[in-house]
Amino acid sequence: MERQRLRIHGRVQGVGFRPFVWRLAHANQLTGFVRNSGDGVTLEIQGPSAALSAFHQQLQQTLPPLASISHLETHSLPVRADESGFDITASDPTGGCARLPADSAPCPACLNELFEPDNRRYGHAFITCTDCGPRDSISHRLPYDRAHTSMARFALCPACQSDYTAPANRRFHAETLACPACGPQLQLRDSSAATLAGEPIAETVRLIQRGAIVAVKGLGGFHLLCDARQPDAVARLRARKQRPTKPLALLVPNVASARQWALLNDAEARWLAGRENPIVLLDKQPHSDAMLTGIAPDMGQLGLLLPPAPMHWLLLHAALDYPAGHGWRHKAQPVVWVMTSANRSGAPTVISNHAALTELADIADAFLLHERDIVTRSDDSVLTVLDGAPLFHRRARGFAPEPLPLPHGGPPVLALGAYLKNTATLMCDHEARLSTHVGDLDHPQTCVALDQAVERLLEGANTPPAVIACDRQTDSYASQLAERLAEHWHVPLLAVQHHHAHLAAVMAEHALEEPALGLALDGFGLGDDGAAWGGELMQLEGSGYRHLGSLATLPLPGGDRAAREPWRMAVGLWHQLGHPGPLPPHLTAHAGYALLQRQLNRRFNCPDSSSLGRWFDAIAGLTGSCPQQHFEGEAAQQLEALAQSCPPLPQGWVISANLSGRSQLDLSPLARHLLTLNDATAIASLWHSTLIAALADWLIRTARTTGLTLIVLGGGCLANRRLHRGLRQALIQVGLRVYLPQALPPGDGGISLGQAWIARQWWRATQRN
Repeated sequence: MERQRLRIHGRVQGVGFRPFVWRLAHANQLTGFVRNSGDGVTLEIQGPSAALSAFHQQLQQTLPPLASISHLETHSLPVRADESGFDITASDPTGGCARLPADSAPCPACLNELFEPDNRRYGHAFITCTDCGPRDSISHRLPYDRAHTSMARFALCPACQSDYTAPANRRFHAETLACPACGPQLQLRDSSAATLAGEPIAETVRLIQRGAIVAVKGLGGFHLLCDARQPDAVARLRARKQRPTKPLALLVPNVASARQWALLNDAEARWLAGRENPIVLLDKQPHSDAMLTGIAPDMGQLGLLLPPAPMHWLLLHAALDYPAGHGWRHKAQPVVWVMTSANRSGAPTVISNHAALTELADIADAFLLHERDIVTRSDDSVLTVLDGAPLFHRRARGFAPEPLPLPHGGPPVLALGAYLKNTATLMCDHEARLSTHVGDLDHPQTCVALDQAVERLLEGANTPPAVIACDRQTDSYASQLAERLAEHWHVPLLAVQHHHAHLAAVMAEHALEEPALGLALDGFGLGDDGAAWGGELMQLEGSGYRHLGSLATLPLPGGDRAAREPWRMAVGLWHQLGHPGPLPPHLTAHAGYALLQRQLNRRFNCPDSSSLGRWFDAIAGLTGSCPQQHFEGEAAQQLEALAQSCPPLPQGWVISANLSGRSQLDLSPLARHLLTLNDATAIASLWHSTLIAALADWLIRTARTTGLTLIVLGGGCLANRRLHRGLRQALIQVGLRVYLPQALPPGDGGISLGQAWIARQWWRATQRN
């Protein structure tokens, strides 16, 4: 006989892990107990050596669908003679860095029950089990027990209590368990908060079919739903939400339905149907724009998602007039609805019933509410599938707060991220935990959301951070919060250069520790010289970097205004080139052209920027496709949608050394040639192909000079699929080892991980010294 204590770390709370262990222990006739702890799960098992060996093997090989083990410690204990069974015991809240899994889409078993009329959970909008459903969005704190979730207010009925205590039931110790008799209830209200008569699901569908906009309470926040095939409804939604051109996501029942509107390969279909349930950006079908007016104007892709929660399944079922059986869930269906986050422009997504009824009263015509509180806000994740792998635009519901593994342990390190697309990261021992997408910190409520995200991250650590990291942009709320926290805990504050952090995020994700050559390509980051950077070549080693070169700069006439008005960038580029030939008429005809010319001549409020993002804006301005941007990256996305494959322009760039000795990539020869073209598609195509060739040439030359063969690429411009794929392939073809972001967005959404990686490296270096 032997007795062992196992401490298990990983995704082991909220995934049915304790019931799984209970069943394994009973199958192997072992005694002992299992419980949640502050750093994972602790169990003690006792029995013959052969039974213990079988238990260990089964533990690793037959995990529940949502569970994963990152670390397991085994210790021998004295055998106890007074033990006769195996139990699930009360949780122990002490310990270190336990974590919750992300929310998950309904599992097949729950969906089958949802549409079986004889099942007592038939039509239950909150059906869930240990293998699916909300976790992070409803949890107040760890350990993961029902009392610590927003389900605590719903007492189990006798039937659910029986399921909860039945070891053979997949709802054994399922903390989200409920049924129509004891769970949350739906209610439908109008814009004045008055309750509407009728069955809420059916009445919601009737409203949508009549052209109404309905705010629906989902997993991580509210969404606004309307019929995507009714242009008037779409136009009203855009006007009310003040979202004139930004693409709108579409809800469809299944992959077969998605194929009616978009082109999907097998990898894209798998991501679309995955349990993480992201919005997947997919190439449009030729007829999509004509049939889905105003959904994604001038873009090459549509964002589609499948139902993220049972409630959305019930809405679609009602919209299809309640088909019998299960076959309809897999066949192409005609229903396609807009499903976009419910918020005012610039504000975070609404999560409470009260906030929805007050803040969205002039946007939504009705509100589908329920009584289960959303504890943690989490937007929809957004990704593109590129060569079978994800390219994230936003990492949120379904993925956050899943951690990334780190090659070394260390003290807790907190990083507060950037001003735009903010996230926060806590490095805790061997893991990096990223918050869900917080958003742009230009709205007071988003700043509050960052406070809450940081507080939630720190709940998982049993000691204050040893170091706090932030961006060098000191006027950002994130940097100011970092300064206050560093003062509060009396710990070092490390201000990290923006593009260094972009590249370090890639190093952290792929656990790269050798010296590397990095290229960061984005819209803006504060440079070492106080200028606006955005096309930076760096040599990375440890916690430091050496700035090797930049893109040739462009003037920003009007400063930040130039980033919002690409026509300004185009005129600024033409001016910098020395007025080579006539400008396109759409630029000279602009009402502000004469004033802009005087501004450029005097160099008044025309700072220089090495940003590739601003180069994209300038080239888009030449095409006339996007004179004014209504959302970040609109001009670049339209330019990408216009581009087709073509050979690069020979000698379309110049690589030289600037006055400080750093290399400089100048795209002026290409720009001069593009000014002679009149076709927008030709301009976009030649811009992309020549840019890829120029960047590859720059990196290959620098790799030969420095002797470095490891290349990391980061920054928001790499969300461009054509640039991402083309640059990677060009570098791999010459034998370089190339790494790009995969688990995180290449833009500012991943920058907090890079800050934390640098801070952890810095801390390790200080300890050695």
